Amino acid sequence: MATIYKKLGYALIGFSVVLLAVLSFAKAEVDTQAAFLCNNLHDTQSDILACPVHTSPVSWLFVAAFGVSFLMLGAGIYMGFIYKLPPAADMRRTPKEIDASRLDTDETRVYETLKSKEGSAYQTDLIKETGFSKVKVTRVLDKLEAKDILERKRRGMANIIVLK
Repeated sequence: MATIYKKLGYALIGFSVVLLAVLSFAKAEVDTQAAFLCNNLHDTQSDILACPVHTSPVSWLFVAAFGVSFLMLGAGIYMGFIYKLPPAADMRRTPKEIDASRLDTDETRVYETLKSKEGSAYQTDLIKETGFSKVKVTRVLDKLEAKDILERKRRGMANIIVLK
C-alpha cells in the first residue's frame, strides 16, 4: 500500500515539473507577444485601457495554472517522500504466541486452525475446518476468549474470530 502512495507521489512530481516547464515556456511566449503588442499600440495611443494586453485575463489564468502546478508538486513531494502509513496498516499483525500445552485438544485444534489462516477466520469456516458442531465451536471459542487468546468481532450476521 505504501508503494502505491510513493508511485503516485512520484507521478505527481513528474507531471507537475513537466507542467511547470510548459507553463514557463508558454508564459514567456505570451509575455513576448504582449510586450510587442503593447509597445506598438502605445506608440500610437496614450490610453492604457485601450490596450488589449492590459485588459486580458490571460495573466491571471497563468497565475492560477502555476498555483495548481505548485500544489500538485507539493502533494507529490508529500506522498512520495514524507507520508508514511501507520505500521499496522503496512503489515499484517502477528498473533501473540501462547503455550499450547495449557489448552485441551479441542482448543488446540481451533487455535491451530486460526493460526493456519493467518490469525483470523469466520466462525462458520472454523465449523467446517474442525468438523465440530456449532455448539461445540461456540463453547471452545468461549473458553479461548476467557483465556484471552482470541476475540470475536461481529460482522453482520457472522462472527470473525481473531487471535490476539
